[in-house]
Amino acid sequence: MRFVDANVFVYAVLKPKRSLSESEKNIKTNSSNIVNRIDKGEEVITSVVHLSEVANILEDVSSQRIAADFMINVLSKPNLEVVLVDKNMYTAASFLAKEKSVGVNDALAALIMKDQGISEIYSFGKHLDDLGVKRIAE
Repeated sequence: MRFVDANVFVYAVLKPKRSLSESEKNIKTNSSNIVNRIDKGEEVITSVVHLSEVANILEDVSSQRIAADFMINVLSKPNLEVVLVDKNMYTAASFLAKEKSVGVNDALAALIMKDQGISEIYSFGKHLDDLGVKRIAE
């Protein structure tokens, strides 16, 4: 099982309004491939915080309807486990983020992964490499 970072869903779902660079095209293709594997039943895990991050981005750059449709679709997948986050978890993530100079939600992903015994994360965020997890970007 792998953790899925918010950016994977964002890159897969959003339709670009401008021409993409080759690097961006590769990320878009790879994120779509990851989401296709999830759609076909690959078991993955994420958190309610990471899904909220996706919903907020989709609402900002697209529409509330697209965000809601995405959430309904993704939450209906039996192969996607969604971890609830409490105050203690987010506090611990905040301290780790400060210590490692990374984003709080990235630190949260690393802590959830450690707690769940997961070593790999689907993500395009290179700063996750500083958190001792193996990043898979394809």
